[in-house]
This record gives sequence, C-alpha cells and structure tokens, in this order.
Amino acid sequence: MIKESFRKFLEDAIGRENALVAFSAFEEPASVAVRYNPFKQADRMEGETVMWSRHGVLLDERPVFTLDPDFHAGAYYVQDSSSMFVGDVFRRLLQGYELPQGRPLRVLDLCAAPGGKTTDLAASLREACGDRFILVANEVMKQRAGVLASNVALWGDPNVVVTSDDPKAFASFTGYFDIILADVPCSGEGMFRKDEQAREQWSEDNVALCEGRQRRIIADVWPSLAEGGMLVYSTCTFNRCENDGNVKWISDNLGGSPVFVNPESPYEGIIATEYGFSLVPGFVRGEGQYCSAVKKTVAASGVYEPKQFRSRPSKDKGTPIPESAGSLFSIDVNLRQRGETIIALPASLVQDIAFLESSLNVIAAGCAAGTVKGKDFIPDADLALSIVLEKDAYPRAEVDRNTALAFLHRDAIRLDDAPKGYVLVTYQGLPLGFVKNLGNRCNNLYPQSRRIRMNIKQI
Repeated sequence: MIKESFRKFLEDAIGRENALVAFSAFEEPASVAVRYNPFKQADRMEGETVMWSRHGVLLDERPVFTLDPDFHAGAYYVQDSSSMFVGDVFRRLLQGYELPQGRPLRVLDLCAAPGGKTTDLAASLREACGDRFILVANEVMKQRAGVLASNVALWGDPNVVVTSDDPKAFASFTGYFDIILADVPCSGEGMFRKDEQAREQWSEDNVALCEGRQRRIIADVWPSLAEGGMLVYSTCTFNRCENDGNVKWISDNLGGSPVFVNPESPYEGIIATEYGFSLVPGFVRGEGQYCSAVKKTVAASGVYEPKQFRSRPSKDKGTPIPESAGSLFSIDVNLRQRGETIIALPASLVQDIAFLESSLNVIAAGCAAGTVKGKDFIPDADLALSIVLEKDAYPRAEVDRNTALAFLHRDAIRLDDAPKGYVLVTYQGLPLGFVKNLGNRCNNLYPQSRRIRMNIKQI
C-alpha cells in the first residue's frame, strides 16, 4: 500500500499524471542490470543496453550471479540502471575538465558503499584520464567499508583509495578535491519495489530527518572542494525536499551555482526537474534516482598540497621486500609493507596517498601484491584481479566452468598440464586467483572470505 502522504510528496515532485504512472509501476517486479568493467573483457549477457551507460545491460531476468565466474573475476558489477545515470552526469562534467599539471585529478566518492558508483567512476576516470587520477571512496560505517574495499579489489583499479571516516574529517583538506560525488543517505523511495519495509517506514518526519542530515553531510565536506570544483549530488528518492530543495540550499548557503537550471531531459523517460533529473519507475526500467550538480563559486582559504608529506614508512622491518615484486605490475609502483602484506602503490600517487593517510583512516590503497614466507613470495588474491598485473607475471591455466566454480568454492583442483609453482587460474581469459601447483594436486589460494558457499555439486 502507498501512503497518502507519500502520494502528495510524489505528485508535488513530478506532477499528478506522472505520479499515477509511478504508483502503478511500484507494484511491478524490480528490474535487474549489470555494468561491465571495460578493462576486463568478458562476453556480455543478453539484454538491452542502458541508454546512459554504454557498459550497462538491462537483463530480462535475474540470473544466479554466484554461479558466474565472470562475477567473481570483477568483470561486471550488479547495479540498478537508474543508479548508473549518476555516472553519466559525472562523465558530462568530466568532459569540461583539463587535467591538472603535475598532479592527478582528485575525486571523492563520499558515501561510497557498497561500491556501484565507485567502480563506475573508476572506469570513467581511467577511460578519460588514463592513470592520472586518484579516487577516494569513503564509507563511514566500518562493516560497509569492508564490503566497499572488497568490491574495489574485485574491480581491480589501483588508483582507488578506500577510507572510513565521517564527512567532517575531510574538512581539513581545503580545496583538495576537483570533483565530489555525494550519493547521500535518503528516505529510500527508490527502494519501494525491492523492499516492502521501505514503504512501511516512509514518513514525512523521516524525509525531514534525511533532509537535515544531507545538508550536514554536504556542509561538512564542502571545504574540501576546490573553487570551480563540481559537487555531484544524488539520492535514490523522489521528493523535492531531499532533491531540488537541497540543491538550492547548497547553492544559497555554501557558495555554489546549480549546473542544471530548468534543464531538458537528456534521455527518453528521464524527468527533468528544476535543478536536476529524476528517474522514476514506470518511465525508466530502473528503481529510481535523482541527480544534480553544483559548481563551487567561493574561493578556498588556502589549498593544502601533498608535496609536504612523505610516504608512510613500513612498520614491519623484519621481512625484506623482494625487488622482483615490482616487476609484477605493468605500471611503476612503490612497494611497502602493511602487516605481513606487501602493498604496491602507483608511484604517481605516493605523495597523495601519504597526504590522505596523515588525517584519514585509509583501509585500502593500491594493490595487495603478496606476502613473504621464508624465501617464498606468495601472491595475493587481489593481485590476480588487478587490471595492472603484468600479463606474463605468472603462468596461466585456463579452466572450464565446472573447474572454475570448484576453484571459487575452494575445492581441490588438478592442473595436470600446468607447471609447478604459483599458477594464475583463468576462465575464458579472465583471472580468478592463484593456486600453488604441486603436480599431483594444487593448494587453493582463493580467500575463504570470498568463496562460493553454495553446494555447487547439487546444482
């Protein structure tokens, strides 16, 4: 059942006739879509290409993603097609940027978990900027930050740094970021088809609570946006209070100018609002999204630069880092140790990462390369998934689907034709992870935390 108070909010936001279409669509099944990783080639599933994302595909039905090795290889991310529109707005703004001289383009995804928009931004930045960018993906909730870090590792881009901090922690980074994406927590009207509780819990009081929280989040992070920088503001809700109303508030109170003012709809089905765009079920095949942007017009009071910081030294001095670890990557890297794990940081980002670590809780950066035990260098599972892993760094063993699923289940597998030692297991050319081939058997190095828990032998 749709609450009468919500009906009034939606009619106010998109008009009565449009709201009637949406109310009917709320009773239909939720849509399903995936967005492919352009740096990991895989055969696409059949479906309609998402208009605003050339890597997005709308599926007619939901497959069992757990049983698709491509999913575990980071070849695609399961993401609502409406949510992908935020990436389209980001790419439009990115076209107007000239790459900074002598430093990377700096982007913050402020409320990033579980990682759908982060991975979309990472792909868009790499396509537009090469490796001349740094993307900070932040999530304040520790458990959700762990999920975010895992999804970033699966995607495999070393230029993404994962942090777990309150937005106010970024205030000291005055004028540091060129672009900030704030997909802020909201009243969740775009979850009505996926979650019955979202309908039941909706209230005018909750909308007001979210509106205030969203303003606090943006006000806290605003000092870290450079003058002339862009804030991409998005929610998965439809009402004016949390959407156009907040864009106006940001512009009027923080020193900004709306990028979109009474815009025309860029794609069929998208509803243009006063300051942005609303994607509503019944008009698009997604679940719902609002997106807008604000350009910062006030000057930052002094810009902090990372040149004054040095890379954080390794805390573990007991195990020397093998120089050969650097040759595992197709880019220049800086190696350091974190606990027992050797981390490879893109050499071009070392100063920026050290700068971020000076004030933030950085939980992942670069790529985990491996660990040293005695004379043995054990490659990390994340290394297998990295898009900058040197192609010939390890011998590869191509396996069929059943063997791939057995490996992902952490079963014992045999690779009779593979050389002894560490071998990269691949499926249709996509790396899945490592084994240590002993000849008559293999030690499976796939992480316990990521393994398939389904009983694949009964499927």
